[in-house]
Amino acid sequence: MLDYDRSLLKNVAISVATLSLTIYTTYKLTKSYYQGKPPRPKDGVEELIGNTPMVKIRSLSKKTGCEIYAKLELSNPGGSAKDRVALNIIENGEALGYLKRGELGYVFEGTSGSTGISIAMICNSLGYKSHISLPDDTSLEKLSLLESLGAEINKVKPASIVDPDQYVNASKKKCKELTKTNRGIFADQFENTANWEIHYKTTGPEIWDQMDHKIDGFVAGCGTGGTIGGCSKYLKEKTNNKILTCLADPQGSGFYNRINYGVMYDNVEREGSRRRHQVDTIIEGIGLNRITTNFALNEKYIDLSFRVSDTQAIKMAKYLSVNDGLFVGSSTAINAVAAVELAKILGRGSRIVIIACDSGSRHLSKFWKEALTINSNITLEEIV
Repeated sequence: MLDYDRSLLKNVAISVATLSLTIYTTYKLTKSYYQGKPPRPKDGVEELIGNTPMVKIRSLSKKTGCEIYAKLELSNPGGSAKDRVALNIIENGEALGYLKRGELGYVFEGTSGSTGISIAMICNSLGYKSHISLPDDTSLEKLSLLESLGAEINKVKPASIVDPDQYVNASKKKCKELTKTNRGIFADQFENTANWEIHYKTTGPEIWDQMDHKIDGFVAGCGTGGTIGGCSKYLKEKTNNKILTCLADPQGSGFYNRINYGVMYDNVEREGSRRRHQVDTIIEGIGLNRITTNFALNEKYIDLSFRVSDTQAIKMAKYLSVNDGLFVGSSTAINAVAAVELAKILGRGSRIVIIACDSGSRHLSKFWKEALTINSNITLEEIV
């Protein structure tokens, strides 16, 4: 009788264990299934902005002994991180009563391309009109996108910010002329704090969560200062100032000197003396020789800067395309070069995130025209 009871108890125990395992397995599979379901439909294209993916750059990670990741801001519907900024600025304009959905309104901006594309896309979705002033050397791809989106375009010669015909000033002037009788805003991405604030509220937290709260280094370029400012501030606060934040700067820009030496420019680079397009670089979207509000408010959260040459950026773009299948734009390539330099400082095992700003498809006629000439067998040692 005792042996029978023991056998019964044993069978019951086995049955309970089996049932528990089955229930747990079913739960995990069900949870996995529902987590893997595609997201629900969105009400408009603006609702697709943000929550961009993170991908490991395996080639750079293997070579450096670190884990280097790219935050794919190029996955936003407008193709860049500027979608976040454009939407936040427009929504702020609505909150202040300058724009009202269902009524004709105008959004003006001076931009080298990407912000204009984001503004044009969102304006179309929300029923507004976009007016974009931009340098006449902006890539043909960006110009074509703006034209395809129906933006009113005003191309101007590159000039100092003190020149009334500089593209930002030209946009501000157009806005003042029109909004005397119509609703509208001047986006003012360089000085509008809605820029860095949206990265502090969204991009930074996304990076923090995607990296499971384990991150040692962060790299971004600087044009307006919004992305690097907002993200650096957030990540510094979350890591108790332990993370090392790095500004990747193209040749001819003044941020490298500003961060490392406290001086914005040298005699060759000083604002007002520029004669060539951009900041004497093939790189678009980053690099400047003046202090913007978005940069000034968060400069203290940026630890160091690396200057990256056009040649290094071009080679890195080709390297990432060949070795990782990542077809990136010029500013992303600069960030990748800086990440390798940062890895040397942080040491093996460190975890670094860069901002992948936009795709190489926007840079075919300029930047990638040069990158195509680079040998596919190029090594990382030939770049950095």
